[in-house]
Amino acid sequence: MKDLPLNALRAFAAVYDRGGLRPAARALQITHSSVSRHLRELEHWLGVPLVERETQRRSLAFTPQGEALGRASLDALGKLGSAVAALREARRGNAVSLATTPSIAANWLFPRLADFEASLGWIELSVTVDQRPALPGHLDADLALRMGRGPWPGFHCQPLMDDALYPVMSPAYWKSAGCPSEPRQLQGLRLLHDRDPQAAWEIWRRHYDIGGADLRSGPRYASSDLVLRAALQGLGVALARHRLTCDHLRSGALIRPFGSHQVDLADAYWLLTPEGTPSRTAVAQVAAWLRSEAAGFDSLPPQEP
Repeated sequence: MKDLPLNALRAFAAVYDRGGLRPAARALQITHSSVSRHLRELEHWLGVPLVERETQRRSLAFTPQGEALGRASLDALGKLGSAVAALREARRGNAVSLATTPSIAANWLFPRLADFEASLGWIELSVTVDQRPALPGHLDADLALRMGRGPWPGFHCQPLMDDALYPVMSPAYWKSAGCPSEPRQLQGLRLLHDRDPQAAWEIWRRHYDIGGADLRSGPRYASSDLVLRAALQGLGVALARHRLTCDHLRSGALIRPFGSHQVDLADAYWLLTPEGTPSRTAVAQVAAWLRSEAAGFDSLPPQEP
């Protein structure tokens, strides 16, 4: 055990999982050069190459030895992480931890926590946010609420909610833009872009005539929450997720100028639990509450700005 290069193995597991040195460095929050050094040291220690140096592929390719070590290290570190997390999180049986993204937490979960307290006040629910997906089989929480295309390896994954996309803007921006009411009138408007591929303007163009709107122009934001905040500030028009936008529409802070035009997204949100985790009553109650809250689509009548 004393000879195992644990830091190098951890770095290589991240390289294998993320498919490259730079994504691994971002995941581990260390420099690219540090990951590269760990990889060289590990190959020198093993005496075999782990990645293909002579290849025309743009993505990183692994040798057979690299593939075997990558799978084994991910599996081992995932189990170790789960065991450590279970020990660190050992506390009263009524304590439950939930991991999700900042966008879901701010726009869908937190507006419902008062109702949670009213119905399940005996449970001590802690919420952590992280934009990055968890490594396979490793989750520093009892439950996770994620958006995207599941399922993910290493977890029990249950589709939780559908969603829909439609453009939204502030009332002030809508008036300054000439009160557009048809999708083709997006031409000339400032488009706000979400880096989430499931909320890209290209998806909207596949379903509706957007005139000569240039999808390449406009600022880009790292999360759905930031895109909504930009729209709230009157900075442009956002292609918003219905689940994250309802409260802003009800308050009148944002409007939906194109009526019932929308693009439906099936299985847009998922509920994740780590595999092999013993079931607890409090965790099951939180999961049941989330499913109940997700069952309604928060339908709104088409707005007439």
